[in-house]
Amino acid sequence: MAELTHHSEPAENSDKPAQPGAIAEEQFDAQSLTDHLRELRSCLVISLIAVAAGFAGSYGFIKPIGTWFFKPLTSVLPQGSSLIFTSYQEGFFFI
Repeated sequence: MAELTHHSEPAENSDKPAQPGAIAEEQFDAQSLTDHLRELRSCLVISLIAVAAGFAGSYGFIKPIGTWFFKPLTSVLPQGSSLIFTSYQEGFFFI
């Protein structure tokens, strides 16, 4: 069985690029606190935009989603009856 060794120096004729993890780690260590905060802010803004886009996209399909969600309840109701909610939040507390 061949023994695997790790060489700290890259081969001279190596056509492989440096490992992305090592480069990212060097950049991470070199960043100042304000750079980290800027990166965090940009990630949070992108996440907020993605969540808002998800809400906006799902709002267009609210009727089909609601029908699918309440299908198990409406299938066991007697013929000609329907679900009745007296306040907005009661639709979520049907269990």
